[in-house]
Amino acid sequence: MKLVADWMIDPGTQAVMGALADAGHHAWFVGGCVRNGLIGTEVRDIDITTDAHPGGVMAAAKAAGIKAVPTGIDHGTVTLVSAHRPYEITTLRRDLTTDGRRATIAFTDRLEEDAARRDFTINALYATADGTVLDPNGEGLADLAARRLRFIGQPADRIAEDYLRILRFFRFHAWYADPAGGIDAEGLAACAALSDGIARLSRERVGAEMLKLLAAPDPAPAVAAMAQSGVLAQTLPGADARLVPILVAFEDTAPDPIRRLAALGGDDVPDRLRLSKAERDRLASLRQGMASAVPPGALAYAHGARTAWDIVVLRAAQFETLPDPALRDPIVRGAGAVFPVKPADLMPDLQGPALGATLKSLEARWIASDFTLTRQDLLAQPR
Repeated sequence: MKLVADWMIDPGTQAVMGALADAGHHAWFVGGCVRNGLIGTEVRDIDITTDAHPGGVMAAAKAAGIKAVPTGIDHGTVTLVSAHRPYEITTLRRDLTTDGRRATIAFTDRLEEDAARRDFTINALYATADGTVLDPNGEGLADLAARRLRFIGQPADRIAEDYLRILRFFRFHAWYADPAGGIDAEGLAACAALSDGIARLSRERVGAEMLKLLAAPDPAPAVAAMAQSGVLAQTLPGADARLVPILVAFEDTAPDPIRRLAALGGDDVPDRLRLSKAERDRLASLRQGMASAVPPGALAYAHGARTAWDIVVLRAAQFETLPDPALRDPIVRGAGAVFPVKPADLMPDLQGPALGATLKSLEARWIASDFTLTRQDLLAQPR
């Protein structure tokens, strides 16, 4: 089988592969770029594996005038920057020991050993510079064609090497598996049996994996499988998967993992997933809006049109009804509203805390009027 893709003939890619070949090394594209290239979906990162050791990669890059950065040299990874694009170059490896979070590795020159240490069959596909696809495990191409997600070898063995693979199992199922084919029973059973290992992972890794899962076009079947297997309870105690498929069915905008996270619920989610400040603030606004009766226009005034509409969709999902399109009008009005009273309008009669309290009171009346009260109306009201 041949892989044909624009990114393969990109000058930057060709320069990297050429530099390694010119230095006498073998190199292969590997993992996601090969998988996605074969099914015709977007390729963001181009990963390359080679029989060259890190020092050899850096020497080859220097000889070709390519910038080399030793980003993970202890694990055999060097990043080459060619035509303003980064390429991760990793030496073929095999695991010596693992502890569920990280592995002690040794370099190898055998593609089969490198493939055996990877997680899923569809991620253990390789391609030469001319596009010849290699499947060392002998199962990846068939599983990719069938849109079937399976661990390499024994699922429990792969999970014990890195417990993050439990979450990756659900994430990759959401992105690459055929929902009609169901979820691999053996893999699901292993995830359930070993789910307490999730507690050993860093919150940053768990958070990144969950957000990638929830960004899938339809994560609902995978999230439901997480709940049924007990993995969701280990990851986000208190979360409830039942609202997610309803929300997905009602969504009329691009997938948003934070909106879906609001539907999922759970205890201490921002800390458990190490969300950024912006993500924390948005999640808090969505959850508070879901639980409140604040009108859509007022929500838009406080949080913007996007968040207000998301809250409308989430509220509708709670009652299993479609969001009312007529609510877009007050949202647009609220998002564009400008409070007409300025502090100078109340001075010098009011100063300090009294001024702030009065402005706040007048603004509340203005919002309650659906932004119809004018400056004159507000200033004429008793304070």
